[in-house]
Amino acid sequence: MSENLTFKSLGLRDYDGVWQSMKSHIREENFKNEIWFLEHTPVFTLGTAADQKHILNAKGIPVIQSDRGGEVTYHGPGQLVIYFMIDVKRSKLGPKILVKTLQEFTKSLLKEYSIDSEFIDGAPGVYVNEKKIASIGLRISKGKTYHGISINVDMDLAPFSYINPCGCEGLKVTQIKDLNNKANIKDVERLAIKLLEPIF
Repeated sequence: MSENLTFKSLGLRDYDGVWQSMKSHIREENFKNEIWFLEHTPVFTLGTAADQKHILNAKGIPVIQSDRGGEVTYHGPGQLVIYFMIDVKRSKLGPKILVKTLQEFTKSLLKEYSIDSEFIDGAPGVYVNEKKIASIGLRISKGKTYHGISINVDMDLAPFSYINPCGCEGLKVTQIKDLNNKANIKDVERLAIKLLEPIF
């Protein structure tokens, strides 16, 4: 899609700092397409469609109102977060095509771990046996996208029970490690880069 794409591995980062860095990056005069891979310290984030009542009990975990699309979700160590800063205007990628591309990418990644996954109409993300394994939340500003996708790899899933994930009461979540115990986050990141290179 672009001759000037950079992949960056950022390690464990707090949400707010990375969010501000994304907003700065898309405003840069010499903008270049970048995809960032990282994990977040524990945080609940509310998307633009989120209702605060879906946080049942934050239990001391920070809550941040974000500008991405979607509802409430949880980020924490052991979850691979992939942020896409892409000039979608130049690449003629509409929001629906971009979401579908990210869903198909995740499906391919999971397939590499012998995990069959599915999509649910009207509920962006990726599911395994009706349990959510990956969430998508994007923002497009001035023809450029930021935010992205989070894939549960090997994390403490308990904080998801403190919220109605994605605004859905009773929605269960799962992770790669519970379905394939050979998975670790660094290997998943390496595989993600390999799969994303030909797409973007």
